[in-house]
Amino acid sequence: MGDRVPELPDLEVISEYLSRIVEMSIVSAEVRRPLVVRNLLGGDAATHLVGRRLASVTRRGKFLLLSLEDETILAINPMLAGRLRHGAPLRRHRVRDALVLGLSDGSELRYHDAKDMGKVYLTHDLAEVPGFATLGPEAIDPALTFEIWRKRLRGQRGEIKRVLTNQRFVAGIGNAYADEICWRAGIYPFRRRARLTEREVAKLYEAMRTVLREGIEILRARVGESIDVEVRDFLAVHGKAGEPCPKCGSPISEVKKERRATHFCRNCQPGLMVGGWRGS
Repeated sequence: MGDRVPELPDLEVISEYLSRIVEMSIVSAEVRRPLVVRNLLGGDAATHLVGRRLASVTRRGKFLLLSLEDETILAINPMLAGRLRHGAPLRRHRVRDALVLGLSDGSELRYHDAKDMGKVYLTHDLAEVPGFATLGPEAIDPALTFEIWRKRLRGQRGEIKRVLTNQRFVAGIGNAYADEICWRAGIYPFRRRARLTEREVAKLYEAMRTVLREGIEILRARVGESIDVEVRDFLAVHGKAGEPCPKCGSPISEVKKERRATHFCRNCQPGLMVGGWRGS
């Protein structure tokens, strides 16, 4: 069971790529799946989009933010299967194309969601977007020093992987990169936060910063214009069940819970599940 949710490194590179459409104008807009595209401004969505110039493309946590010149924002939360495609117009629409924007250079930007789980919010106020106002600091923000991160960590409970993926704690980390961070730090993903040593806390912080930055650099070199294609083959353990651990050669283990798979090395990340899911 793979986890295909776009995470901080994916969305950081996508936002960088989409910087090329900044200053272009939207010449057409078609909402094909209102269930996915939530117009919080009321009326016809196209009237809020057509003729507007794109002022910026940024990322916040696992959201992409397309800001228009009149302070209108398209806040995109891809969730599990949402993908953006930019390029020459397609000859025909796909079944799950939710939003199609025609741009002034003749290209188009499409949001496609095979699961209809992601959302595109049209708003003037990001506080209206579910989950946005409660986002924690960015996991790669230089202002998130080790001391600040350690203090925030002390207020968290439960398994360390669940802590890492809590967007209120730090923004941007999902299932896949949480696996990578735990493996890099040599920490059992089901370990209880309260049982981490000070040395392990420091290793976890350094692993978080290193894994995410390395992921961004690799994706910058490999994604190119294919921003709708997920690149995860370079990850060390996530999605690699049964393959040899890059550190020790032991088979990578997979444990599933609530449709989410966790991948780790039992040799490099020793631990014991107690009562099924209570980590050692």
